[in-house]
Amino acid sequence: MITTDQLKDIKERTEALYRYLDIENKKVQVEEEQLRTQAPGFWDDAKKAEAQMKKVKTLQGWIDGYNEVKTLADELELAFDFYKDELVSEAEVDEAYVQAQKAVEELELKNMLRSEADQMDCVLKINSGAGGTESQDWASMLMRMYMRWAESHGYKLSVANLQEGDEAGIKTVTMNIEGAYAYGYLKGENGVHRLVRVSPYNAQGKRMTSFASVFVTPLVDDSIEVTVEPARLSWDTFRSGGAGGQNVNKVESGVRLRYQYKDPYTGEEEEILIENTETRDQPKNKENAMRQLRSILYDKELQHRMEEQAKVEAGKKKIEWGSQIRSYVFDDRRVKDHRTNFQTSDVNGVMDGKIDGFIKAYLMEFSDSEM
Repeated sequence: MITTDQLKDIKERTEALYRYLDIENKKVQVEEEQLRTQAPGFWDDAKKAEAQMKKVKTLQGWIDGYNEVKTLADELELAFDFYKDELVSEAEVDEAYVQAQKAVEELELKNMLRSEADQMDCVLKINSGAGGTESQDWASMLMRMYMRWAESHGYKLSVANLQEGDEAGIKTVTMNIEGAYAYGYLKGENGVHRLVRVSPYNAQGKRMTSFASVFVTPLVDDSIEVTVEPARLSWDTFRSGGAGGQNVNKVESGVRLRYQYKDPYTGEEEEILIENTETRDQPKNKENAMRQLRSILYDKELQHRMEEQAKVEAGKKKIEWGSQIRSYVFDDRRVKDHRTNFQTSDVNGVMDGKIDGFIKAYLMEFSDSEM
């Protein structure tokens, strides 16, 4: 049975969320933004209209989220009072507490995602490391993990580009994950993921270590200003491989975009290479590749801002984007994040997409340093 202090804690956190989220102001904002959607000719510019509708939906989402928390907190308090009068059981009160606590924690976590980029969809790319089949198999396992995570959270997922491994697994995959705060939740997955297991590809049954890199960038829309210099852009086309019938092999629907990027702050140059085989329509694939390029350029600017802020706030812990972030040790039944020290023995659960514990631990530790 929960205590009076536990009930008090839920009520105080609910009241705090009302203030932090500025719910009253958001209600006014929703009304104002909804009025704009009723203007004559609103749908004449479809992209602008969709961006406006997304803005309304985001604001309403915060209000609905808070209302759910408030309802569950009130129901908990009611159940607590009813228990005194022997109208409900101890188990029912405890169940009401579990539901209220979960809702409060989820909204507190979402409240940490306040930057413009956090609200966006994201592009998630996985590259297998050195080690051939073993690393390529590991990359495919990570791809499945993120697919399961996206599915369990109701996100829309599409594969923009996939290169199969030589014998098993994948060499690389680029996925678009679309849904509210997809980038905010997944940004902490950036880095090198290390697998330690007894290899099914090794006849001696030796313990092997494999690596794969994960890159997460915000998937920008037309409301974000990103400068692409046409003179630095070039295209190749190629025939898409894999299943899909004769059209896939005979028509050059696959596109390869090359962009000669020059860092405006350091002057360093690099080639950005993007391949897209998402559809059988070459113009559509070009459009998708350009969207990914704009996302990468936006992310580079975002990282520069973060680095500048890290210099100013030298006392805060810096996030190393390219470092080894997590180890998955199968035979020891342990997955550990090296940045937060959060770990779990539920290896199968993690590989089935249950990574919310890692996401929460990362945001709890690093969200303040990103503001």
